[in-house]
Amino acid sequence: MPKGGVQTNITYSWGNSSNENAWGPFSPGFPLMPVVQQPVRGYDFKPNINATLQPRAYEQTGFPALRAFANVELVRLAIETRKDQVERLDWQIKPVDGAPKIADDPRIAELTAFWGKPDGVTPFATFMRSSLEDLLTLDAPAFEKRRNRGGKLIALEIVPGDTIHPMVDDTGRRPRGVTDIAYQQVIKGVVWANLTNRDLLYVPRNVRPHHLYGFGPVEQIIVTVNTILRRQAAQLSYFTEGNVPAGLLNAPEGWDAAKIQELQQWFDDRIAGNAAEQNKLIWGPHGSQFTAFKAAPIKDEFDEWLARIVAFAFSLPPTPFVRQMNKSTATEDQERSLEEGLEPLQLWMKRWIDDVIQIEFGYPDLEFSFVKATSIDPQVQSEIDDRDLRNGSRTIDEVRHARGDDPLADGLGAKPMIYTTQGAVLMEDVTTGAAIAEPDTPA
Repeated sequence: MPKGGVQTNITYSWGNSSNENAWGPFSPGFPLMPVVQQPVRGYDFKPNINATLQPRAYEQTGFPALRAFANVELVRLAIETRKDQVERLDWQIKPVDGAPKIADDPRIAELTAFWGKPDGVTPFATFMRSSLEDLLTLDAPAFEKRRNRGGKLIALEIVPGDTIHPMVDDTGRRPRGVTDIAYQQVIKGVVWANLTNRDLLYVPRNVRPHHLYGFGPVEQIIVTVNTILRRQAAQLSYFTEGNVPAGLLNAPEGWDAAKIQELQQWFDDRIAGNAAEQNKLIWGPHGSQFTAFKAAPIKDEFDEWLARIVAFAFSLPPTPFVRQMNKSTATEDQERSLEEGLEPLQLWMKRWIDDVIQIEFGYPDLEFSFVKATSIDPQVQSEIDDRDLRNGSRTIDEVRHARGDDPLADGLGAKPMIYTTQGAVLMEDVTTGAAIAEPDTPA
């Protein structure tokens, strides 16, 4: 140290960089160095997590509770509505945008047949309904990959997501090797099967970096679902075990407990369980007075608020559960629910189905695609069809097919056309310059 006790121009090395005057006034100082340099962890797992026999053991809410909460009426209605919306969608296998199209491509026929019944038995719509149950309830959809002796994928079998325990490596990430154990199936507290990525397709939709499992809409509204359960229990008790009568009958002055009990017994014997007697006037002793109680409301704005939360979690309109609104607002809510809730589900399905098509089958130039749903309003759909026909976006045969009609004879409706003031012009004539010329304007 120089005379005067002042230290200057000292450089400390840290890794491949340098930090001058690190010990100067108000300096940041040096970071603590690890005892042994380790790979970066993608998930800070609990020690010995792979040896845990209960899936979601370190999560606040377990799989059994999520299954139970999914059966609360409002939640169950939301789940089934989403399933219904997906079931009505049509789909196709087509070349990836930009890929050359092959006429009568046998691979498209092969994939169409496979996805028609992914497990070899269940139709696609029913198969997807079952997978959506685990997606919306647990966010843990899982599919076993069944293969033939040659190793080719021949079927996908749905596996209950609450039986799957994902493994982690020393970096907190899923083991990715071909022979690495990436998952274990746990049945009744016993390790039932070791599974690799080649054996199981595990596709949660809402994965968080600090959790091993997905975060589905049911788990997102746990507090609300608990509130609904207690609210419904209170409403049910009103009709079953409630102890608040419609009113209180005051006996005449001077009556003792024995006389009041005698009148009560006579009154109960006459009208209890007899709807006809309950609707008749009954004379009472002189001086008797009746005081009516105002019952608490069975349904109020709080119930609507709970319904709105559940509907919002599933991106559904709360229209069926709240006071009637105008038609315009209801229509906007319905369209928004399809855009905000249904389209993300379609994208989730397309992502993992495309992986199966392009990786498992080895067809990188083909993809899964949902066919755009037609409008429910016939007038609106007619306007869309007319516009598509006039600008050449669709052919007459395509419009007829969407309506369930047969194509025109002799291929008359198989080619796209553009409609001008002079009539229809084939698209191929426009592209080759052979379009019908506009008539000369008379002098």
